[in-house]
Amino acid sequence: MKLEDFNYILPEELIAQFPEQKRDMSKMLVLDRFNKSIIHKHFCDITNFLTENDLLVMNNTKVIPARLYAKKDTGALIEIFLVREIKKDIWICLIKPSKRVKSGMVLMVSDELSVEVLEKDDDKWRVHLIYDGNIFEILDKVGNIPLPPYIERKMTNEEYKALDFERYQTVYAQKEGAVAAPTAGLHFTNEILDKLEKQGTKHCFVTLNVGLGTFKPVKCENILEHKMDSESFEISKESAEIINEAKKQGKNIVAVGTTTVRTLETVMNKYGNIIPVKDSSQLFIYPGYEFKIVDKLITNFHLPKSTLLMLVSAFAGKEYIFKAYDEAIKNKYRFYSYGDCMLIR
Repeated sequence: MKLEDFNYILPEELIAQFPEQKRDMSKMLVLDRFNKSIIHKHFCDITNFLTENDLLVMNNTKVIPARLYAKKDTGALIEIFLVREIKKDIWICLIKPSKRVKSGMVLMVSDELSVEVLEKDDDKWRVHLIYDGNIFEILDKVGNIPLPPYIERKMTNEEYKALDFERYQTVYAQKEGAVAAPTAGLHFTNEILDKLEKQGTKHCFVTLNVGLGTFKPVKCENILEHKMDSESFEISKESAEIINEAKKQGKNIVAVGTTTVRTLETVMNKYGNIIPVKDSSQLFIYPGYEFKIVDKLITNFHLPKSTLLMLVSAFAGKEYIFKAYDEAIKNKYRFYSYGDCMLIR
């Protein structure tokens, strides 16, 4: 399977730079995998396509303000991108410009937070965060939301900072640890969730801390040679019971986002059932994969040649997905993290 098979041309103006004014007013392409239909709707119509026979499974990870701007003692500005915590206050991170730092250096972010550079680890660094109090409360004050590289605007601009703190986060985000949002969930509002609950469409949560691997490009021409980055996840006892009971009753498992798909399918592959577990996933899903639990999928539109595009192509069929993408482009849908979405049934 060749990388070029998953390429498409997207007009640059269709890359969403800002969220829709209202979360649930994003456009939604509704795909039926069995009759190959394509319907144009808005996300607020989602309640018309789900019933009491569907269970929504959502990723409740919370994006941390992982992008920091620090200063050396010379006054030189250094950008620090926190990737993940490996033990108490020790983090793997990216540093730019990397050539200006060395082990033992202490970088000042604010009066509340300093970063001690420990050692380089391949293209990343290990650092020690020095602070008093709760690190996530401090990051909320001094950090910036780590928007994806295709959103090309000043992330330190105060005019946008408040917007991104609210909108690059799902309304049900609970557990800190992600450096990218599970973007399919950005369209949900509390009102939509309440309406679904009243009509009998239940939901539950899993947690997968979205990492930089979300944006990691596939570089090998033969996609089977690609290796996924590891991402940690957790399924609670309550969620495991809800999912298993729904499956037992013959209900559809509706995954909100590719991160939820990878979490559920990883557990099914490894344990043969959904169980309460803390684990990690390196599951790479591409056409030919046989889904073991996910029946429906809500997802945004993904980058060309990305593992996410390969996953949705595996779920609905590559030709059908590319036809849907063509339809979305013709109708000026907005793409990527702050863009529109699809419901694949």
